[in-house]
Amino acid sequence: MRLRSSSPPSHQHGAGSYSRLVEHRYDERKLTELIVYVAAKLADDAAGGSTKLNKILYFADFTHVRRTGNAITGATYQKLENGPAPRRLLPVRSALLDDGDAELVEHDFLGYKQHRLVPKREADTSVFTADELATINDVLDDLDGMNAREVSDLSHEEAGWRLTSEGDTIPYAAALIPREQPVTPTARAQAEAAAKRYGISTNV
Repeated sequence: MRLRSSSPPSHQHGAGSYSRLVEHRYDERKLTELIVYVAAKLADDAAGGSTKLNKILYFADFTHVRRTGNAITGATYQKLENGPAPRRLLPVRSALLDDGDAELVEHDFLGYKQHRLVPKREADTSVFTADELATINDVLDDLDGMNAREVSDLSHEEAGWRLTSEGDTIPYAAALIPREQPVTPTARAQAEAAAKRYGISTNV
């Protein structure tokens, strides 16, 4: 499967295109409201546990970078075994729980323990621009019906996940490295050059 917005616009291909990215400022309020919004949307999704929620957060931010050059939350994402996740996820989730804005519920899903965040309030979507909210909803639509494993596998196709080591930060610049390209000596050299430019480890 391929997200509808997974590729950079055609005029941005090439190593020079990555230089248009600027430093992304982290906005914890946006990450908080994005978590609440996505968790609410996953309420009726049998596979909508923490793994799927994490991946939707990642795809929302990195899809928006591909579309506009800017992230939605500016959160820092790290490579984990099951795919990318925000480094600030646990503190933000803990704050939601402590404030009574959400609760963490354990479900049995096909014999596996599944942890679901259940919001106790509506998300404040006023923190997002219309374009940001459109990207979020597009990602939710694209991943609708997929289980946690399928969404994780999809995130593993991302250049940022493939070109970093476990525990490392996935740079937003990696959003503009094509996920799919022929494995030729030229393509390999281009990928390594882009990885070197942005300090991405290729020892995976």
